[in-house]
Amino acid sequence: MSASQPRIRVAVVFGGRSSEHAISCVSAGSVINALDPERYEVVPIGITPDGRWVLESNDSGHLALGPAGELPSVTGVREVVLSPTAGLVVQDPGDVPTSLGEVDLVFPVMHGPWVQDGTLQGLLELAGVRYVGAGVLSSAVGTDKMYMKLLFEAFGLPVVPWVLVRPGDWDRDPGRVTEAVAGLGYPVFVKPARAGSSFGISRVDSPDDLEVAVREAERFDPKVLVEAAATGAREVEIGVLGGLDGAGPETSEIAEIRVDAAHAFYDFEAKYLPEQNTGLDVPADLAPEIAARVRELAVAAFLALDVEGLARVDFFVFDDGRVVLNEVETMPGFTATSMFPQMWAASGMDYPALLDRLVTLALTRGTGLR
Repeated sequence: MSASQPRIRVAVVFGGRSSEHAISCVSAGSVINALDPERYEVVPIGITPDGRWVLESNDSGHLALGPAGELPSVTGVREVVLSPTAGLVVQDPGDVPTSLGEVDLVFPVMHGPWVQDGTLQGLLELAGVRYVGAGVLSSAVGTDKMYMKLLFEAFGLPVVPWVLVRPGDWDRDPGRVTEAVAGLGYPVFVKPARAGSSFGISRVDSPDDLEVAVREAERFDPKVLVEAAATGAREVEIGVLGGLDGAGPETSEIAEIRVDAAHAFYDFEAKYLPEQNTGLDVPADLAPEIAARVRELAVAAFLALDVEGLARVDFFVFDDGRVVLNEVETMPGFTATSMFPQMWAASGMDYPALLDRLVTLALTRGTGLR
């Protein structure tokens, strides 16, 4: 960038009230470190667990996972307000508000309810601020696994069988819930409908353990989803980016996850703690026709959900050749070990270039109806 060309001002927003607060902090630390300081001026904005917006330090060292897996958190005290004109105003305790000026766009490195689910995107739309990633509707549907599955089924896309446990269903009629889940066949996976990072997920092998699993999921979300286990299936993922200059979505190399046998499934520790020996094969060793089907379904899911910017699409691949959608992440993890950046790196787009692409996509897209 030439000396006469001003840097792009990016507010990296992270943290939030969801159970994925810490993972959002870790992702944001990686993004802040990788944005080229000659091209970008970064304004780090943290959202505390109680919902306050605060100005954070550009020194992102405190946003990393600790050596023993200690989880980071937003720690700033200078409160920030986003004005309807894309300006940021900071309030020091006991002092008058001061302006931080306008930003060109927001990079919401946010995971989970109240931030990734369309609420933050709606605020940015109201303020007329461009932002990276999916819009209000696709963010909301992408966060709620029940509505995501309903939408995919409406578009004729394959998903594993599932049962919804609405708030209060177990207390009102546990027998009906148990009977409905039995129709899926055991084992099943019980999970919060609107949480991520594998929080609150349990594998259940018999009806005797169903209530404990439902109660665990309800700690994170009163709405619970029960899915038939994709027994014996391989777990693969692919990255999707919105196309530039009107081009269609672009897909990355496909990756396959290898989870250490000590884990019953791809849980929080397997995802984020490096000593857990979780492996990633990229590109995945798939037959050409299977790989083509994964790419086809990934683009179809991206378009069905009306995603903009980016998504990670997760699949099950069965021995008989069936490819089944698991879910779409509209803001996948951006930590140093996250799958989305690794897949694009294997596709020839390194981490800084990937961030450049996302910023460019956001700047070329306005707010409002589009």
